[in-house]
Amino acid sequence: MGKNYVDIEDDQGGVLRYRKHANGRGLVAHGAKVAATARVEAGAYIEPRARVLDGARIAAGAWVEPGAVVGPGAIIDAGAHIGPDAAVGPKAKIGVRSSIGKGAQIAGGSLIGDDENIRDGEKVATDRRGFRLAA
Repeated sequence: MGKNYVDIEDDQGGVLRYRKHANGRGLVAHGAKVAATARVEAGAYIEPRARVLDGARIAAGAWVEPGAVVGPGAIIDAGAHIGPDAAVGPKAKIGVRSSIGKGAQIAGGSLIGDDENIRDGEKVATDRRGFRLAA
């Protein structure tokens, strides 16, 4: 039986330890909290202080940075990037290769399409088709 963790050196020369999540085998850093019912696919990274709640799905190649929160039932698609301290609401969907900036907030049930960029600190709410709602 192989080891259930991976050590990776960061840009400052420190070593971060990631464990493989039981549901999908994606990498979860020490200090991150990921619900047992969430799915973190192999090739996805969850950084320290990030939280991934019940039933959320993080696809291969996705990256959830420190302090970010992914709400229950949310979907982070392949190659998407959730910036530091960003919040993705319950049942929101972030499309392939989309980027959510630092401190941005995505309302529950929102749809962020493929290849979209949400700026740092931006607050976004959409309908189920991805059309932005008035603030």
